[in-house]
Amino acid sequence: MANSAQARKRARQAEKRRQRNASMRSMMRTCIKKVAGAIEAGNKTDAEAAYRAAVPVIDRMAGKGLIHKNKASRHKSRLNGRIRSM
Repeated sequence: MANSAQARKRARQAEKRRQRNASMRSMMRTCIKKVAGAIEAGNKTDAEAAYRAAVPVIDRMAGKGLIHKNKASRHKSRLNGRIRSM
């Protein structure tokens, strides 16, 4: 347990950031799953719409440092490739 006031504050900040990061990561994964679900269903128009909604979310997470920029690029590239091959 943190003893100093500074350490207690840092613990509170860390917990707040952890919860926010978990929420953002979950939102990103949900967006990716929506695209994947539309692809599996074979609905190209829904997949393209979900992809257009997911790209800014993925980019935002990379910009905030939640995921690496190369991981963001990999997600976008693979999803786009799956949509194009429909």
